[in-house]
Amino acid sequence: MAGTILRFAPALCLAIWSSTVKAQNDSAIAANLEHFWSYGRSPAVYPTPQMSGSSGWEAAHEFARNLVSQMTNDEKNNITYGYASTTNGCSGNIPALERLGFPGLCLSDSGNGLRGTDGVNGYASGLHMGATWNRALALQRAQFMGAEFERKGVNVILGPVVGPLGRIPENGRNWEGFSNDPYLSGALTHETIIGLQEHVIACVKHFILNEQETNRNPSLIDPTAYNVSVSSNLDSKTMHELYLWPFQDAVRAGVGSVMCSYNQINGSYGCQNSWTQNGLLKGELGFQGFIVTDWFAQHAGLATARAGLDMVMPASDYWGNGNLTLMVNNGSLAQSRLDDMVTRILASWYKYAQVDNPGFGMPANLLAPHEFVNARDPAADSMLLQAAVEGHVLVKNVNGALPMSKPKVLSLYGYDGIAQAQNAPTAPGLPTKWAFGLAGVQTLLGVGDFNDTYLWETFASDNPWDTPVPGIALNGTLITGGGSGATTPAYIDAPYDAFLRRAKQDGTFLAWDFYNQAPTVNAASDACIVFINAEASEGWDRPNLADRYSDRLVQNVASQCSNTHVVIHNAGIRLVDAWINNPNITAVIFGHLPGQESGQALVDIMYGVQSPSGRLPYTVAKRASDYGRLLGPVVPTNTTQWHTQDNFTEGVYIDYRDFIAKDVMPRYEFGYGLTYTTFSYSNLQSQAVGSISTPWTAGNNSEHVEGGDPALWQTIAQVSCTITNSGSVAAAEVAQLYVHIPGGPQKVLRGFQKSYLQPGESSTVSFELTRRDLSAFDEGVESWVLQGGQYKVFVGKSVLDIQLNGRIAL
Repeated sequence: MAGTILRFAPALCLAIWSSTVKAQNDSAIAANLEHFWSYGRSPAVYPTPQMSGSSGWEAAHEFARNLVSQMTNDEKNNITYGYASTTNGCSGNIPALERLGFPGLCLSDSGNGLRGTDGVNGYASGLHMGATWNRALALQRAQFMGAEFERKGVNVILGPVVGPLGRIPENGRNWEGFSNDPYLSGALTHETIIGLQEHVIACVKHFILNEQETNRNPSLIDPTAYNVSVSSNLDSKTMHELYLWPFQDAVRAGVGSVMCSYNQINGSYGCQNSWTQNGLLKGELGFQGFIVTDWFAQHAGLATARAGLDMVMPASDYWGNGNLTLMVNNGSLAQSRLDDMVTRILASWYKYAQVDNPGFGMPANLLAPHEFVNARDPAADSMLLQAAVEGHVLVKNVNGALPMSKPKVLSLYGYDGIAQAQNAPTAPGLPTKWAFGLAGVQTLLGVGDFNDTYLWETFASDNPWDTPVPGIALNGTLITGGGSGATTPAYIDAPYDAFLRRAKQDGTFLAWDFYNQAPTVNAASDACIVFINAEASEGWDRPNLADRYSDRLVQNVASQCSNTHVVIHNAGIRLVDAWINNPNITAVIFGHLPGQESGQALVDIMYGVQSPSGRLPYTVAKRASDYGRLLGPVVPTNTTQWHTQDNFTEGVYIDYRDFIAKDVMPRYEFGYGLTYTTFSYSNLQSQAVGSISTPWTAGNNSEHVEGGDPALWQTIAQVSCTITNSGSVAAAEVAQLYVHIPGGPQKVLRGFQKSYLQPGESSTVSFELTRRDLSAFDEGVESWVLQGGQYKVFVGKSVLDIQLNGRIAL
């Protein structure tokens, strides 16, 4: 969909294809491709910048260098790659060096809560937090989550996720990140890094351009499979203004680790791409920590070492058995590069996550006798509920259908209303549905049994790209997406459980049918609620953005009930136009992925205990085709089976930027969401701050300061306005600031603030704009450039619901 190999391959390659594909001689095809393919489109940047020890890393840097100076090369080599532990259940392990007092490292999933173990909470997922638009809540979530990892003996939390950013709506992993807008994603990532690293090393991932799951990796099962990972091909401007942006916020926050991704970037694998790792991350952004591979993402030895990779997981045939030592000895790898790898690893450990006995609370086998380490803090309970509440987005509410007040008869329908039948561990080994958050997917529509073998073969990129995959979780309410980013919670408070408690409290007669697609409805029902979901998982891309089974279920209930409410637990964008205009459907909520407090959070919203305050962190179209060629992944064809190419020719125009540029009206725009009150905006003030010379060009960060040129972070403009709760209900408003940068999209998000106001109360909202916020990336000079001129500013309730307009002159 985003182009084929025709743009890059020489004519000879096409001739070879025409003669060999028909013969289906896989060995010959692979050999020909390796010989004739057009590589080398990614700039070469060598050598790897060494850790400078700046930006607060001075003490850690000095400690690590001292330790490294006492190590042999073989000892250094051993710390750069993982090993399989039989004593703990960590996702990955680095061995100890007892001679020098280094106990090793435990790395574990995920950025949404500690996965695949006991004694932990199931937090609201990344996309759900994106829908909160709440920096303070993101910080609190990270603080409590990081403390749980620390109590279980984990040094490195494999999260948060900012890649995929969300370029492709059907991407199976969009739910792990906060938003497909880089500013919103970066702002929440910054707070998350700060909170996590009070306890553990954060590992922000996946670096970079991991924008589809299809063809993300060669098969992990079949060694004769010759396909390589999809290549994401783009220009430097698009890289900086979209995909690198949230990673820059992570580095600015002092992140200790970055995970390189499976995909190729301009024809070079992510974990051996010198432009992205040496040039952008360690050079331009001044990253001080270590780069670790995604699991099984290393495809070369010397090339990865020279390109900036520091650690390999879960093991390494390329670096194992003293191979890095041999490279140093034969002169192919500089001694300074090996020393820098280990210095970065040890400095991050010293600065953020010293644990005497790594992985002590992570049993290798939950079915065998083990000490139960309870990592949960009762103080986290209120945050878990509040995060779940604020990620719900009310998008339709006809004539005050919500909130409800003691309905006499309430009827509940839909497969998503009850908890999954299993929340118990299964045997260790290959991925299982429980460990990967997919216990609610026992049945695959049109196929039948979705078992662990089916899961593993699809997850491991062994099945053909068009193998049927789950689009919904038919066997339980969706509180998390699937894969390594999933949560395995302490409990699941499903919608039915919470509505049952409320019905007992109010004396409501409660009817339910969570089994039938065409249930019969009690005609006396004051309201009917239909629970559906949209599943997504690592390992495959979503089959659709709306499924017929769930749409028909909604239509069947609405045909019998004039006050039907629809609740969608969605791991990504979910289309609703099959039924949204039905007059019997009076309320619709995007419930996202709330974690273990799902049911109580929903009841609190629908009964008015709290007014909904979530806002969409993405754009919901009226039809799938409105997303154009970016709807789904690039898939293999006869001419791209081994070297799938995805050309990012749309540049920075994704999601709302694309909809506005093409003048396509969405069903619900980016930033949209309803409350139970109204807000008015007034008194806009916008002006430059201080004396600003234009044009201005960013420096090259030769000192390797975290976050890039420090001048990028200086405030150069301010915008403020007054917000008033003009309704009758206390609620939170999310004021959003958009800016038009000359030559760029009509609007880009550059500020947001969430304010809780009582009826009649007013508050002044202020936004500070940095040089980075108002600059554009200029490929002619390969740098950020601040232009002179008029900058339009827009403050409103969403990207389309603008309340105030102004200008800033630079």
